Amino acid sequence: MTVAVLEGIAGFVPPRTVANDDLPVAWGVDDAWVRRRSGIGERRWAAPGVATGDLALEAARKALAVAGRPLVDAVVVATSTPDRPMPAMAPRLATGLGLGGAAAWDVSAACSGFVYGLATAAGALASGCADRVLLVAAEVYSTLIAPQDRSAGIVFADGAAAAVLRRGAEGEPGSVVAFDLGSDGSGDTLIQVPGGGALERARPDGYGPDDRYFRMQGREVFQHAVTRMSQSARTVLKHADWPAEDVDHFCAHQANARILSAVGARIPVPAHRHITNIERVGNTGAASIPLALADAAARGELRGGQRVLLTAFGAGLTWGSAALLWPELPPVPHVDGVASPA
Repeated sequence: MTVAVLEGIAGFVPPRTVANDDLPVAWGVDDAWVRRRSGIGERRWAAPGVATGDLALEAARKALAVAGRPLVDAVVVATSTPDRPMPAMAPRLATGLGLGGAAAWDVSAACSGFVYGLATAAGALASGCADRVLLVAAEVYSTLIAPQDRSAGIVFADGAAAAVLRRGAEGEPGSVVAFDLGSDGSGDTLIQVPGGGALERARPDGYGPDDRYFRMQGREVFQHAVTRMSQSARTVLKHADWPAEDVDHFCAHQANARILSAVGARIPVPAHRHITNIERVGNTGAASIPLALADAAARGELRGGQRVLLTAFGAGLTWGSAALLWPELPPVPHVDGVASPA
C-alpha cells in the first residue's frame, strides 16, 4: 500500500519577539496574567511589510534542504491568512522555489490546516498525482488582530513550517499511518473574520471596518476544542491500532496551555510526552503543529520509528488528527531564535 512518508521538516518565525511585558499598555495585562490565561510568555509578530508568503518561502527552503533538495511535483499551502483572496498562494510559492510547473493549491481549514493538508498530500501521493509533495503551513495572524482586542492579541502570532512528503511503503519510518477529519458548520461564527469576502461585497450595508478583524467566542471554543480534539485523537488511535500508552509523542494544535492540558488528560497521554512550544511562539494557527515538531526535532527529542500523535481544531468548525511513525532525519535547523537548549 502506498502511503505518505515524511522526509523533511523545518520551521521559521519572524525575528521580532513580543514578550508579555511588551504588549500594548491599553490592554491592561501583565506577564503573570497572560501566562495564567494562555501559558504564553512571548510570541513572534512579523514586521510591517512582511506577509504570509514571505514566511512560507523561508520555511519551505529550510525543509527542502533537510530533505536533500529533492524534486517536488506538488506544493500545498495551508493558511487562513493568505496574501490575497485570489489567486492561491501555492503557485507563487512554487515558482519562488524554482518549482514552476508543479501542481499547486491552497487548503483553508484554519488551525486544522496542517492536518487537512497532510491528508490532502497523502491522497495526492496515494493516487499517483504526485511522487513528492511540499506541504507548507503559514500564518501572519498579527494582521488580523483588532487594536483593542487583547483576548486575541495575547494569543495569536506569526510563523511558518514546512514538511516534505514522498510516496513510500506502509510501516516504514516516516509513514503516515492513519487520519481522522471532521467538521461542524453550525459553529462557523465561533471563530471568524466576518468581512473581506463575497458575502460582504454582496451585502455591504451589513459590514463595517472592524469586520476585517479576527473574532472568537473563547468560552464556547474552549469546550469544542477539548471535546473535538480528544474524540478525534482517540478515533485515529483506533484506526492506527495504537494504545494511548504506546504513543511516544503527542503534539496538539498549540491553542493555549489549558486546552493542551485538558486534551492530553482525556486521551490520555502523559504530560512528559507532550510536544509544546506555545510558551515561546504563541498560537500560530495552521503552522503550530509543524512548528512544534520542527522545534522538537531540532532539539533531538524525536527519534526514528517513534509513534507520534497529532490533533488539531480550528474555525469552520474543523478538526483532525493523524498518526505517524517519525522518520530518521538529518539534523533539523532550529526554528530561528526559538529552540531552547537540548
